[in-house]
Amino acid sequence: MTATVHTLPRKAEPSLAPMMSLVAEGMNSVNAVILDRMQSRIPLIPALAGHLIAGGGKRMRPMLTLASAALLGYGGARHFKLAAAVEFIHTATLLHDDVVDGSDLRRGKKTANIVFGNPATVLVGDFLFSRSFELMVEDGSIRVLRILSNASAVIAEGEVDQLTAQRQVETTEERYLAIISAKTAALFAAACRIAAVVAERPEADELALEAYGRYLGIAFQLTDDAIDYDSDAAEMGKDQGDDFRDGKMTLPVILAYARGSDEERAFWRDAIAGNRAGDADLAHAIALIRKHDAVLATRERARHYAQRAIDAIAAFPASEATT
Repeated sequence: MTATVHTLPRKAEPSLAPMMSLVAEGMNSVNAVILDRMQSRIPLIPALAGHLIAGGGKRMRPMLTLASAALLGYGGARHFKLAAAVEFIHTATLLHDDVVDGSDLRRGKKTANIVFGNPATVLVGDFLFSRSFELMVEDGSIRVLRILSNASAVIAEGEVDQLTAQRQVETTEERYLAIISAKTAALFAAACRIAAVVAERPEADELALEAYGRYLGIAFQLTDDAIDYDSDAAEMGKDQGDDFRDGKMTLPVILAYARGSDEERAFWRDAIAGNRAGDADLAHAIALIRKHDAVLATRERARHYAQRAIDAIAAFPASEATT
């Protein structure tokens, strides 16, 4: 699954503003569902869930469900609950991820596991997963249930695959792309595809939207992984160097290792093994990544997949949703 990269012409910086404007009214309905269904007679559950849900996330995945529905001209209301289900799946995975990673910051705030502890964070993640499936069942479509439940399983597989690749310096670009396709892009793809199901469109439209979401999800994760070596904590909303200290083989590291000298590879082997994780080591890692243009190459790959996403929906009629 190694990408052939084509350099694309530079355009205006990408922005979520047009999509946010397109779905703003519908997102009010989605947010109402989210706030209602995160409630529980156990006060800790909405308190912990709200810590993350109200923590400044863009709600990109439910926005994709609504934008895909707009692209298809769907005028019903089924997609609001399903978009909320998508957000609950995503939030549950974030809660679990922060426990697995031992993260301290998420979206610029202390993570739920730091504030509430690991056991409560895991259990509330389970609660949100359960809520998402309640919403799917209420919708009544076995096809929607199949798409979202499969995505949930694929996400879990991707997270386990990433865990087994952790501190494995020989991880290939192909395996890395398989990991992010599962742990990130699968939910993007499902969020888009279910809109075609509720709009009762042919399978070809389902598959086109699924491809759009998958490629967009890969581009999103590539960009996120580049940011860890190219931005400060304020921009990232997390501590700079978290991926480095955790021994995660993201694409900037994979490329810097592949392009490095024997001496540089020796550094990477020690660093990814966890033997060189100090601030000076992080600074050296960033210097090596810049030396070999690994962040630039990662961003070029992100643009490549973003273009593939655009191409996937090129057959749909031009509308506000495609611009």
